[in-house]
Amino acid sequence: MAATIVWFRQDLRLQDNPALAAARQNGGAVLPVYIRDEAGEGRWLHYSLAALDASLRERGSRLLLAQGESGAVLRALLRQTGATAVYWNRRHEPAAVARDRAVALRLNAAGVDARSFNASLLFEPDAVRNKSGGPFQVFTPFWRHCLTLPVAAPVKLPTGDFPAPRKWPASLALAQLDLRPHIRWDAGLAAAWSPGEASALKRLRKFIARTMADYAGKRNLPAVDGTSALSPHLHFGELGPRQVWAAVAAVSSESGVFPANRGAQVFLTEVGWREFAHHLLHHFPATPAAPLRPAFAAFPWQRNAPHLRAWQQGRTGYPIVDAGMRQLWQTGWMHNRVRMIVASFLVKHLRISWTAGAAWFWDTLVDADLANNTLGWQWSAGCGADAAPYFRIFNPVLQGGKFDAHGDYVRRWVPELARMPAKFIHQPWTAPAAVLTAAGVQLGGNYPQPMVDHGPARAAALAALQTLKARDGRTKAGRFLSRR
Repeated sequence: MAATIVWFRQDLRLQDNPALAAARQNGGAVLPVYIRDEAGEGRWLHYSLAALDASLRERGSRLLLAQGESGAVLRALLRQTGATAVYWNRRHEPAAVARDRAVALRLNAAGVDARSFNASLLFEPDAVRNKSGGPFQVFTPFWRHCLTLPVAAPVKLPTGDFPAPRKWPASLALAQLDLRPHIRWDAGLAAAWSPGEASALKRLRKFIARTMADYAGKRNLPAVDGTSALSPHLHFGELGPRQVWAAVAAVSSESGVFPANRGAQVFLTEVGWREFAHHLLHHFPATPAAPLRPAFAAFPWQRNAPHLRAWQQGRTGYPIVDAGMRQLWQTGWMHNRVRMIVASFLVKHLRISWTAGAAWFWDTLVDADLANNTLGWQWSAGCGADAAPYFRIFNPVLQGGKFDAHGDYVRRWVPELARMPAKFIHQPWTAPAAVLTAAGVQLGGNYPQPMVDHGPARAAALAALQTLKARDGRTKAGRFLSRR
């Protein structure tokens, strides 16, 4: 039988990979290929591809590597191998959707069996509609509707080796993809993460066994190991959401539907937010650059490069904000509660556009998923679907005291404050001089003074929101403000 090319992208796993399983079931040779057609560094991607290649070799196969325009590379492989089919798993970013549609049209026109499958979501975005037949824009009714739908079981891969071609096409070496940074700044990432399908499954099992029962109570505490930390594995497709759902249901629900365990319920609801993010991106593809709520296009954002740089470097003078930004830079990840705090600080205390924050997260997060990143930043800025109203402005001192009461998270990531008493660690500028001296803290020296004062910054943010109401009192932004 003729060979089938499996085009890997953000689905770097063997299990629950419907494109790979379908190719295997065809009976002919299977040719796995990864094509690098996007610029940028990708330390995680480098090691994830290496892990995928190792897994394939255990099954008598290997991962072909190429670089260039995807359609052209696939057509060349079809000519070289005599393959008659190309299978892949769908992506939902607007540029990827357009590219995949163009590739499929051209291949199908040439008589190639070009098919795509769902591997990255529990529910296809077009399959989830509100009562009017349109997309949801509020999470709760979206998720309530999703819970009435069946979740497909993970796709099982047939056992045994993959049929190999008589001759393998030429492949680039992994190093030729040039994914790792040239300046070795990524030591913190190496210490914090282990990419690959095996590591993803291990982390999932560990979370379910040790953490999930307490997830509802601990997920907002950044100093403790209270979250799953599965987001990078999900982003690169080393793990699929159906696998997560099935693993959680297997230990927390007799019926296999929505679990009765509170920790499992809250955790799977967070998986639901991931689904909602992709639902929104699919139906509103302009939102990575434009607010979903048009009124916010006129918001008077500030352009302040020094303020943006201080935020990026974790030098704002607010310890919980600085701890989060330094964790991000050193590990490529940030606790979700702290993501909300640092985002609120940027768009409300500094009044710098959410697009600048989204761009920084995109450059630094190992789980930089376009859908999740867009939803999170528009939520924080008050301009997206189901967003927090703009007038809800986090006080970073109170947030720090509530979610990092003893200051352990701050001490880990802001070592200048390691000896500060818990009473003052989230507001060191209020500490007596003797306390600062004993802790070795020099405000304005080894640790900055607060770059803005919370009270005046909050007032300025509300005044900026008022300008939207003045432009159009009928806007949703204006109605939000009037309900305060």
